[in-house]
Amino acid sequence: MASNQRQKPSGFGYYRPGSEEFRTTLPSQAPDDDLDPAEMMLADGDVLDLSADEVTKEVDELLTTLDHELVGLTNVKRRVREIASLLLVDRARQQFGLSSSRPTLHMSFTGGPGTGKTTVAQRMARMLHALGYIRTPKVHTVTRDDLVGQFIGHTAPKTKEAIAKAAGGVLFIDEAYYLFRPENERDYGQEVIEILLQEMESERANLVVIFAGYPDRMDTFFSANPGLSSRVAHHIAFDDFDHAELVQIADLMVSAENFRFADEAQEAFSTYLELRMQQPRFSNARSVRNAVERCRLRQAKRLVELKRPLIRDDLVTLTSEDVFGSSVFDKAAP
Repeated sequence: MASNQRQKPSGFGYYRPGSEEFRTTLPSQAPDDDLDPAEMMLADGDVLDLSADEVTKEVDELLTTLDHELVGLTNVKRRVREIASLLLVDRARQQFGLSSSRPTLHMSFTGGPGTGKTTVAQRMARMLHALGYIRTPKVHTVTRDDLVGQFIGHTAPKTKEAIAKAAGGVLFIDEAYYLFRPENERDYGQEVIEILLQEMESERANLVVIFAGYPDRMDTFFSANPGLSSRVAHHIAFDDFDHAELVQIADLMVSAENFRFADEAQEAFSTYLELRMQQPRFSNARSVRNAVERCRLRQAKRLVELKRPLIRDDLVTLTSEDVFGSSVFDKAAP
């Protein structure tokens, strides 16, 4: 006989984020007012299998993808897995009716340029969305210019507009230390910090803020703003890549674009990286990407100047000539 009773969702008993039933506060809220919350809870003697939950599987897939996408960054991957475990266990506790405060999810990413901070922020947003802690996996990236106004009364609307655009997701503040300029008493960056302090507390169920920047400057930034630092629970350090990791990153980038290094080009690019790492403004994976793009430019010029029919191998192969054309080798010449 058919029953009119509404069935309990699968997995932990939570509806999927984005569904009509999903609530935007704590993931454990009952999805319908006419459903007794007690019916959604597990009894003391019940057993909950984390590995069988569909959300756990989705999070595992995201973490596996992160492992494959990012070379190195062992510390970062470990911290991301720790946060994922915390939130999975928090959801499990709620299923047994064990009340606790919502975990604080505001974060700080510190590291040099091109170390993967933006990429990890994007993957973190997808993970938090899968777990039901934010409504949307979007990341709204801003800098000082997006937040600080040029005259009195201009900063608050700009800051609140940025927060509104990030609502339900992640607000990623790049080079956050530029908000704090103690040498300028008339600077409006402090107003941004005060607004963020309020919103990070009052909207903690609707917004995750990630501050990002270079380690030494971020240390100064948080030291000068202890109220802000106390609201950031997760400080994650992104180390610079070593030479071997950068070579691996180059190979992945080249392969992803359907190119390949010829054997001699592989050796040439390894030498290029040794030289480039010693020069100013080296930006880790970002500099590798720029170097690969310039290799492609030199390859294109070389192929056009051949003035002969091309085969597939011509189009996919980067040669040592394409690498040695870099000015980095001229600067290194005795």
